Amino acid sequence: MNWVFLILAGVFEMIGVLMINKLYKDRNWQAFAMLVAGFGLSFLFLSWAMETLPMGTAYAVWTGIGASGGAILGMIFYGEPRNALRILFIAMVLGAAVGLKLVS
Repeated sequence: MNWVFLILAGVFEMIGVLMINKLYKDRNWQAFAMLVAGFGLSFLFLSWAMETLPMGTAYAVWTGIGASGGAILGMIFYGEPRNALRILFIAMVLGAAVGLKLVS
């Protein structure tokens, strides 16, 4: 269950990051509320995951999901570059997260 919590933490981290950009563009209270909810739930699930997972592993996987997910969402929703090298490096970050899961 701790890995499920960690994945959920990463997903809510992605939502929080997406809402930073939305808040910057729209400046409305709904985007701000979603930003706070996204990061709040992210930290909540991360703390639950860290009850049983090693801190270094949990943090690395959480940031990997958040960073790569944020980059992917930027490509989908905000027209950020989609070149092969960028996608390769995102895949490497995700591969490192999977590798940490395999050795933990």
